[in-house]
Amino acid sequence: MKRVATAAALCALAVSPAFAATDASFVLQASAADWLHYFPGQLGNGHASTLTAPRGTEDAPAYLVAFMDRTPGDMARPAVVPAWSGIDYRAEGGAWLNAAPLDAAHFQDYAQTLDMHDGTLATRYAYRDGEHATDVEVLSLVSQASPHLAGSQLTLTPHFDGRVELSFALDAWAPHQPRFALAHITDAEMLRELDKYHLKLEPVAPATPDRAALWYPGTTEVLARGGDGARLMLWLDGRAAGGAAMAEAAAVSLPPGMRPVSARVVRDGLRLTLDVVVDVRKNRRYRFAKFAAVSRAGWGGDARADLALAMQARERGFDALLRAQQEAWHALWKSDIVIDGDPAAQRIVHADLYYLLSNVAPDTTWGTGACGMTPGYAGHVFWDSDTWVFPALLLLHPEHAKSLVAFRARTLPAAEARANARGLRGAMYPWEADPENGSSQTPHPAQVLDEREIHVNADVAIAQWQYWLASGDKAWLKQHGWPVIRAVADYWASRATWDAAKRRWEIEHVTSVDEDYSDVPNDTYTNAVARKALRIATAAATAIGASPDPRWTAVADGLYLPFSDQDGRYLDFDPSVPHDRDTWGGSSLPMLALPALDLPMSEAVRRRDYAYALGPIGHSHHDPNSMGLAPLSIAAATAGDSADADRWFERNLRAHVVKPPFDVRTETANNNTGYFLTASGGMLQNILYGFTGLRIGPKGLVPAYPPMLPARWTALMLRNLAFRGRLYDISVRRGADGKPVLSMTAAPTSGSPQP
Repeated sequence: MKRVATAAALCALAVSPAFAATDASFVLQASAADWLHYFPGQLGNGHASTLTAPRGTEDAPAYLVAFMDRTPGDMARPAVVPAWSGIDYRAEGGAWLNAAPLDAAHFQDYAQTLDMHDGTLATRYAYRDGEHATDVEVLSLVSQASPHLAGSQLTLTPHFDGRVELSFALDAWAPHQPRFALAHITDAEMLRELDKYHLKLEPVAPATPDRAALWYPGTTEVLARGGDGARLMLWLDGRAAGGAAMAEAAAVSLPPGMRPVSARVVRDGLRLTLDVVVDVRKNRRYRFAKFAAVSRAGWGGDARADLALAMQARERGFDALLRAQQEAWHALWKSDIVIDGDPAAQRIVHADLYYLLSNVAPDTTWGTGACGMTPGYAGHVFWDSDTWVFPALLLLHPEHAKSLVAFRARTLPAAEARANARGLRGAMYPWEADPENGSSQTPHPAQVLDEREIHVNADVAIAQWQYWLASGDKAWLKQHGWPVIRAVADYWASRATWDAAKRRWEIEHVTSVDEDYSDVPNDTYTNAVARKALRIATAAATAIGASPDPRWTAVADGLYLPFSDQDGRYLDFDPSVPHDRDTWGGSSLPMLALPALDLPMSEAVRRRDYAYALGPIGHSHHDPNSMGLAPLSIAAATAGDSADADRWFERNLRAHVVKPPFDVRTETANNNTGYFLTASGGMLQNILYGFTGLRIGPKGLVPAYPPMLPARWTALMLRNLAFRGRLYDISVRRGADGKPVLSMTAAPTSGSPQP
């Protein structure tokens, strides 16, 4: 493999300008034209999240990290918690704002802005209700600075004198119906159940995913609730069905000097509201605020503790909450990907990173689902967390990435129990893991994946090793990473079988990464990552002074990777299995170029692997899956085909997998599976490693391949990348000969914005 100059020889980086909050690449806007195809955005901090809504005042679904409904018979799924976003308004005797039709007759001069730089949602419009007109402005956030807190500021300018009513809610959600015994029923039984209720597995515009009938939210049962009208507050204690406890509280502030005509707490079925009546004067601005606090078992206290937090926030005021939010998000954005020459790509890259940071928190041991804190893929943790999301965060936000590997370390006992139950050594991680306890939550119709798509185990170990290589934290490796790496290596050493006739180790009965091939021997990606995991275990043992098991090296060295001598390229799996189906996954050979694996091979083999992946079998012509576009672009870059690397990257921007108005990434253009962190992580890896050619290895952060730039770009800058305790700025610019040149320098140590 041809290598470029070492990192020590890289020339200095030209420092990029800092972004202000008004930079267009951080601002996503909705207008009245978006109402019919409004795909909600998200406000979150990795612990709690809520979706956006057009009015800015509706009850919106809200979720907590790893807060799972465990109803017997069903698989674990995220429990939707009582909505804290609801604020309703009306002139006395008029129509409620949230019940008014979303049309031009009732809502005029409409605009909604998701400011990703500040982490805020701002909505404004003129609300018309008969003879009553009110200008409405709403500013909402979920705090990055104080993760238990969220808040909304409602500014009203009534164009009339009179009395108005406001209703501040903590609203629970009714249990979803129907529910299915997905932990037990077969695929055929599941389809019959869907038919019974006239349900179909297909998307519904604008934002309902194709598997919504199976990915319904779980239930939060409210155990106790109450409030105090005089103190303008609400509280509740609850519990996920069959799961953990949670709590919420809200405190409301009125405009200075305003005395309510009345303020009362109303309990009505699932609704808990603080209803306030006030007198207003024509054309005066009135600013109300709602401060919400939320917690769950293992993170915070009960409703009493949440109420204290909400009331403290009210004492400080909404401006203080907003300033802390802006400072926290601005600090996160000091580590950034900056693109010159392609505003559309810049905006989408910022959106991808925004959604990762909204769904993954630093310094936790909870995993993240493929669709973050939403019901997508039932909130379960797949290999997506280790192979797609983790590498995207590792250099930009290592403390967030650390949470994802910490989840695997914490849930190691559950993985060891699974291996033991199958007569295997070590640890066998589930295909779909509960994000809280790591138990297998793969629905029964997909059990073949839980038993056979076992590359997840190596993916877990590789992520642990990548964290060690990037952090250099030997104490972490010894205490947390090494036990996982060792257990995974023991699993592979016991899972592989020796073929005496062919004198090689093989791994049989595997589901390929291309999942339509559900029982094949020697899936190449699986064997490649297993071999890497085994070699990592030997290296990790050496690093901490432990004794490696010699069987790890023996199996790694003898493990078969299917290769065609005739064609001079790798195969997708054992040649005994024809690769003759046109599947959504196509060829898995581009996966061999994923940065954390980066299977060593000659330039010629790399080019032939990539060329095969574009063939009639390798490349699927179906609804493009955004998960597969980034590996194709990275593989093209490693094969030296910069034009194709650009083309696949461009397709990831333009293939309708990024939904307006808030650039929510979906799994495919048509299935509406949104907040798809897997593909967001892949997109960011495409830039961080694919275009730069950088890889993380024992020798450091090294340029393993020549850098490249898409044709439209004039420069790429990576700001404040963290590696082994230091911060670096990296750029790719065109040299005098037009070829991209990579530069690296230490980032400024000052906390002030870069010039």
